[in-house]
Formats: sequence, structure tokens, C-alpha cells
Amino acid sequence: MVDYAAARLNMVDSQIRTNKVTNAELIAAFESVPREAFVPERLAGVAYVDEDIALGNGRYLMEPMVLARLLQEARPGPADVVLDVGCGTGYATAILAQVAATVVALESDHELAAAATKVLGDLGIDNAIVVEGPLPAGWAAQAPYSVILLNGAVTEVPDAIRRQLAEGGRLVTVQKPEAGQGRGILMRRSGETTARRAVFDAATAVLPGFAPEPGFVF
Repeated sequence: MVDYAAARLNMVDSQIRTNKVTNAELIAAFESVPREAFVPERLAGVAYVDEDIALGNGRYLMEPMVLARLLQEARPGPADVVLDVGCGTGYATAILAQVAATVVALESDHELAAAATKVLGDLGIDNAIVVEGPLPAGWAAQAPYSVILLNGAVTEVPDAIRRQLAEGGRLVTVQKPEAGQGRGILMRRSGETTARRAVFDAATAVLPGFAPEPGFVF
């Protein structure tokens, strides 16, 4: 029988604290949210490993360290409205809901959206809502957002999503070129410009709809 509470604390101590994550509220969120509830039942025993976990339909739960580093860069706070793009089964949404005012969780896969809605409800998380739609379009209905998480890797951040950032808003994701190492990035909006900064090396699966279009070959 797996002691999930012990596994969760070990994840925080060995994967998150040791990788430059120092935000106390964020660490408390990772200590309290049961990651095993967000993976297929057959994989619950490995819910706290330091790698991406397959959710089915080509989707993955992001490695805990990568998610924690991204969220620390985003600095979500108690007054923030957050957009979680590609929420999957809702794990990052649940973490964000502990530290932000409201979370809008966008998912394109109906089965994953239904799973996220159920588990968030089962955990009594009432400041997050799951919506369905194409991920690259974001969710303009409740924009602007103080924080946007692209919950996976992208080659480029679509302009449609950038425009949904509030003034001073922060966007985090893993940017992965067609060839080469992915990097966790932080983007911040100031007026009509968005500054971008790479903060750490990261590897994670590409979100659907964000892969580059194949080029024409003679």
C-alpha cells in the first residue's frame, strides 16, 4: 500500500525544494494537493516520480519540478485571475487554486476536461472552472489574466494568448524549438510589448495545436 502523503512530502523535499523553489505558499500547495488523484488509477503508485506521466490521448502531466519552477516565476497571488491552458486532468489548476483568486482551466480534450471537472469537484476546489475550446485561442471570455500557464511545451506563444495578458501580467511555459533543448520561459506584458526571459532548461511534451506546421518539401 502506497503512503501517498509521505510520497508527496518526499516529492516536495527531493524534487521541488532542491531545485530553487522557495515560495512558501507554492510549496504548501504542492504539499497539500494529492497528485495521485490526477493520474489514471493504474499509475497512482508512480504519481510522484520526477518525470512527465502519460494521461492518455497523447497528453502528459508535467514533471513536478518543471511545473513548480514555472509557477514560481509566474508568482501567482491571492488577487490574481489565472488561465491554465491545456489543464489536462487539472493538477496544475488545483495547485494554482491554492494561491490565486480564480483559475480558468482550458482544455481541448473532452474526456480530460470531464476528468478535471470531477476531480476538482471531489476535492472541493470551488475557485476554478474548466472550459473547453482550442488551446491556441486561449479563453478571451474572462481575459485579461494576471497569470497564464501554458501547461506543456510550445514552439511559439500565439498572439491570441499574449493579448489576453493584463498589464504587468506574467506568462510561463516551456518553449521548445524544432531541434534543441526546451527552456522554461517567463513573459511579462508592459503596454503593447511583451518581454521574454529564459529561466531554466526543461523538457516536456508539446501541447496539441502548438507544434510547428510541417514545411513543404520538394
